[in-house]
Formats: sequence, structure tokens, C-alpha cells
Amino acid sequence: MANQSATLSCAELSDVFYALADPTRRAIVGLLGRGPASVSALAAPFAMALPSFMKHLSVLERSGVIRSNKVGRVRTCALEPQALTQAQRWIAEQRATWDARTERMAHFVETLHQEELTRAPRPPRRR
Repeated sequence: MANQSATLSCAELSDVFYALADPTRRAIVGLLGRGPASVSALAAPFAMALPSFMKHLSVLERSGVIRSNKVGRVRTCALEPQALTQAQRWIAEQRATWDARTERMAHFVETLHQEELTRAPRPPRRR
């Protein structure tokens, strides 16, 4: 089993997916993908009041997707890749499970098809 400090709990993973469920928060994550940015720089592209924008940042920070640091009057935000890596790992595990199930289903259907072909009555031969 993976090291507990490197693995998000089920509740923490749920928090990450909740944070990423909102289009505004996904856009913020996209902006932070370019590098750390101040709150004012992050808020600029969004047509909403700063208190509303800060609520989005709060959700992202509580979920562990971002961290913020205040120096003087400037609060800077940055991505926390560990949370996103764990979410990506969970998605990859789910995909692998479903890919394997799909492959088994395709094999099963092909086997049934081949059995039907071998059992099908053949048309009489012409003489």
C-alpha cells in the first residue's frame, strides 16, 4: 500500500473533485497552471465581486488544490500538484478497470459470435 502521507483519503479526494466541479475554479486552476499569481491577477478575468471570487479560492485551498501565501498586502496563490496527481491517479485506475471490463466484454461477444457461426445450419449443397 502507498505511503499514507502521499495518498489522499477518500474524503480529501472528494474535496478535490468538488473543488474541480465548478467551471470558475477549473479556470483558476488553469491560470495557475502557468505559475503562481496574485489574487488580483487571478480575479481580473472574472466578472464577479472579489468576495465571491475569494470563496472560490477558499474552496480550492481547503481541498488542497492550491496554497496561498501573503507577503505584505499581496496574497499569491500556487497549485499544489500532489492533490491533482492523486486525482489523476484515481481516474487512471478507474479507466484501467473499465478498459479491462470492455476488453472482457468484447472477447465474450466474439466468442459467442464464433459459437453461433459453428452451430448455424449450413445451406444444402447444390449437385
